[in-house]
Amino acid sequence: MNSEKLLILLLVSPILLTQSILLFIDAKKKGSYAWVWGILGLLQFPCPTIFYYFFVIRPSRRKGKKED
Repeated sequence: MNSEKLLILLLVSPILLTQSILLFIDAKKKGSYAWVWGILGLLQFPCPTIFYYFFVIRPSRRKGKKED
């Protein structure tokens, strides 16, 4: 492995790991397939976070507004 690939790996790994952990924790709080979101967060950036927003966060916010 050359130095460029190693540098990219060292820069990308913390981003993916952080995204995965945050998605897992929030999905567990909302009760929506925490392991799936955690694994998806490890695969790429930022698509899982965007999908999580549209499929989990927005519907839960709309549901909360209707109950008030």
